[in-house]
Amino acid sequence: AYPYKSPSIGFLNRIYHPNVDEMSGSVCLDVLNQSWSPMFDLSNIFEVFLPQLLLYPNPTDPLNEEAAALMMRDRNLYDQRVKEHSAKYAKSELEGRKQEDESSSDEISDDEYSSCEEEMTVHTDP
Repeated sequence: AYPYKSPSIGFLNRIYHPNVDEMSGSVCLDVLNQSWSPMFDLSNIFEVFLPQLLLYPNPTDPLNEEAAALMMRDRNLYDQRVKEHSAKYAKSELEGRKQEDESSSDEISDDEYSSCEEEMTVHTDP
């Protein structure tokens, strides 16, 4: 029903953020859930709304209550936890596949490597 109904937005990687459900990746964003208008488009979501949400979390309306409570109680510890999650979960699909390839196969011919690299490039997130 898009653009008359808001799209569902979620993250594939785990994110430690008060307004993102850590397990499902669902996003709590008022413009998507309550004040959607067909005048908004996907570029508004990806270039304005999501960056604003990530930079300025709203811990008073959380999906991740633990992250919200930690953010309000100890901002330094919250920031540290965000960095830990980023280091642990925020790797590209390309990096993940390279690590899997290295551990599962010691020798890959140049032709095989080139075709794997091209395939992985197609599937990476922008």
